[in-house]
This record gives sequence, structure tokens and C-alpha cells, in this order.
Amino acid sequence: MYKKYFILALIIVSSFGVKAQGFQGMAIYESKTSTSDFKMRMEGNKDITPEMQKNMEERMKKMFEKTFVLNFDKSASIYKEEEKLDAPGQGGGGMRMMASMTGSGGTFYKNVKDKSYSVDKEFMGKEFLVQDSLPNLQWKMEGETRVIGGYNCFKATAVRAVSKTDFRNFRPKKEEEIPAKPNDAAKKTNFMDNLEMPKEITITAWYAPEIPVNQGPESYWGLPGLILEVNDGKTVILCSKIVLNPKDKTEIKAPTKGKVISQKEFDETVLKKMQEFREMNQGRGGNGGMHMRIGG
Repeated sequence: MYKKYFILALIIVSSFGVKAQGFQGMAIYESKTSTSDFKMRMEGNKDITPEMQKNMEERMKKMFEKTFVLNFDKSASIYKEEEKLDAPGQGGGGMRMMASMTGSGGTFYKNVKDKSYSVDKEFMGKEFLVQDSLPNLQWKMEGETRVIGGYNCFKATAVRAVSKTDFRNFRPKKEEEIPAKPNDAAKKTNFMDNLEMPKEITITAWYAPEIPVNQGPESYWGLPGLILEVNDGKTVILCSKIVLNPKDKTEIKAPTKGKVISQKEFDETVLKKMQEFREMNQGRGGNGGMHMRIGG
């Protein structure tokens, strides 16, 4: 009971600052996706040389360790990857396709008043503007607390369906689940054959009532305070810096570039292209970069 009153008091006190005209905030997040399962499989594969393994690990690190900036006000936010210079020739066709499915996109705009989002994405050389409703996560308030960056944070959990076009959601299959292939076919197993997509995942979030906005990284929202950390079991998104009412204001507006499409339509487009890419590579013996034996 005390904790409930404490949270309410924090929200009331903090709201005075948020209600100030022109309120805005900026938060920096570090996103890291575990690749230990893939590394273990590569280490046990005799077909992968140490040099190949090193190159793959560097590419995976580039794909799965990123920095994002969230600019927010009382009702909307934009979430965007921190710009970095890319090294020329990074990754093959398969790696580039995977990179396009790691949930980054361009500018992710959330409007918590309208409960909608817009994100501009580039896929296979085409620009799309995905517009849809924000996911309605049924958050369960937990009793645990911790301090993140000097802010008192409270724990909340939710179960959500996974996005089939976000490569971070793939999990390697267990050895016994990978179908055996005869002779030469076993030497080059399609990379996707060794992966599986769970139907749903449990999200653990830590939010700060001292910053009473219903915002967070990526598509996460709906808690009585800024979400400072999200963990889905594979990917951890952690806030490393917060600036409230910065001197330099950022224009928070939805992206407008690209072909307007719903999330469902975009997912169907991506999955169709993945299947075409897979069939094309199978037809030419796996020279397109998507074949890699990660099984033992």
C-alpha cells in the first residue's frame, strides 16, 4: 500500500514540471541483443574458420549493438538510431537483409494521445512508411524497485506477440530439432532452417514515475513513467542518459517519406521477399550469403 502512495506522490510532484509549457526531454538508450547461442554454434562448426567466425561476430555486433536517441514531450516522441559512418562493403546480401529486420528503421514516431505510430523503413531498396496503432500491452505492476541513472524505477511485465520481421526474435533450434540432411545437403544448411520464431515473449520493463510521461524506447509505452529499461530475454534496451528540458529543442513530428502501409502489410511484404530470397539461394547452391551451417 505504501508503494502505491509513493508512486502517486512522485507522479503528482513530477507532473508540475511536465505540465510546464514547451516541456521536452531527451533520453539515450543502448540496445544489445545476445548472440551467445550463435557464437556457440559457430565455435562447434568445423566448416567455419577462425577468420570467418571473427568477421561474422563483428557483423553481428554491428547489427545487434546500437545506440538510440528518444526525444519526447507530453504526448509524442521520436526514437532514432544514432548516426554512425558505415564501413564500405559491410556484410553480404543475407547480413544486409537481417540488418533491415532488426527493428531499427528510420524515425519511430509515437503519439500516445492518438495511440498510433509511424516509422519510415527501407527494405530491398524501397522506402515504406508504416502507420498503425500502438500495441496495447497489458502491463502487470510488480513489487520490485531499483535505481537507474539516479531515478527510482518500478518493475512491470507484459506478454506480447513477436514480430515475425524482427530478426532479433529468432532463436536457434535445439540440435535435436534440426532435421537431418543426407550427404552433401547437410554440408550447406539454409541459415533460416536452423532458426525458430516463438509465438510470444515476456517483456520486463523498469519505469520512472519521476518522469510522468507514457513513453519509452521503440514501440513501448503505457506505463505511468518513462521506461528506462526493457528486457525481452534476448534484447536489453537500457537508458544511459536523460536530459529534461534541454536548451536545444527537437521538432517532434511524424515521418512522411515512403509508401504508406500498415504493419501487417509490411510484414507480409518482408516475409514474401525472405521466401523468394531463400528459394533463389537454394536454387544456386547457397552462394548468396544466406547459407551457413550453424548446427553441429
